[in-house]
Amino acid sequence: MASRNRKRNVTIIDVAREANVSYSTVSRVVNNNPHVREDKRERVREAMAKLGYVANPLARGLAGGQAQVIGLLVRDLVTEYVAQILLGIDEELATHQYDLMLYTTHHRRAKESQYIQTLTQGFIDGLLLILPLDPGAYLETLRRHQFPYVVIDHQGFDDFSPTVVSTNTRGAYEATEYLIKLGHRRIAFIAGSENTSSAIERLEGYRAALQAHDLPFDPALVQSGEFDQPGGFHAAQKLLSLPERPTAIFAANDASAIGAMDAIRSHGLSIPGDVSIIGFDDIRQSAYCYPPLTTVRQPLIDMGRIATRLLMTYIANPAHPRERVVMNTELVIRESCAPPRSAGQA
Repeated sequence: MASRNRKRNVTIIDVAREANVSYSTVSRVVNNNPHVREDKRERVREAMAKLGYVANPLARGLAGGQAQVIGLLVRDLVTEYVAQILLGIDEELATHQYDLMLYTTHHRRAKESQYIQTLTQGFIDGLLLILPLDPGAYLETLRRHQFPYVVIDHQGFDDFSPTVVSTNTRGAYEATEYLIKLGHRRIAFIAGSENTSSAIERLEGYRAALQAHDLPFDPALVQSGEFDQPGGFHAAQKLLSLPERPTAIFAANDASAIGAMDAIRSHGLSIPGDVSIIGFDDIRQSAYCYPPLTTVRQPLIDMGRIATRLLMTYIANPAHPRERVVMNTELVIRESCAPPRSAGQA
């Protein structure tokens, strides 16, 4: 029977903390790199002995003492959103001859910290995180010990993390304003995951556009869609059941917009004749659903590519200044939006 008191595996981050040195210093000691001061080398060795750290033999045996692998932590693999970012990551990794180790949390917060614990045992040289759920639980430790990482499509949780994001607020503002200029006055919003900055910023853009055009903000017109298709369906069902239903719906991403389209049709309503709808991301399905979805394009492939390129910079030089890369969004007009009907619904 396994011991109830079994300790978790000791990681390179634990050794760095105990020895009061950076992750990169521990990595150099583990890999017998001569460019380490003797006093630091001795502190690291003492910390390793005290904590019982066992170096990953795979990582030690590879060229240059590096694993030639980066880790990627994602919530799920359900949506095209992740697939497009992955495409950019994969393309960039190929140019650096690196492999990818993928971990999926399935939207469970505790899994993030567990996987970070595993990945930092020497299996990877750096880490990419897409929309992390609970970054405050571990990013400070990674930063303090100079473990290379980059966060994609999430910001605002600290002042030090390198990030690659898009102009979420502006994109949401332009989408909402487009609906207003079509003549809509009762515009609903299907929000994303409330703990992510991208969802928060898109809600802010929606509200700012209403305010700029002297339209009241009605909390009843905002429902959570959790950034997925079932969530978008259920959120739209609630919105369409209101005594005065909206004439247009802006969803925080395309997956929830496509779910909302299913709900609209289940109510016997037409798109865009009865209800206009607009999404965010411009995943590939948005151009091929019926009708083709008006949306806000994020450069998802480029976001993955640039985040990977930035991570490689930090792997080569952990002391490189942290960067925040902001990429532009673009409104893509298709066939899912039209002026509202005049019969008492504008």
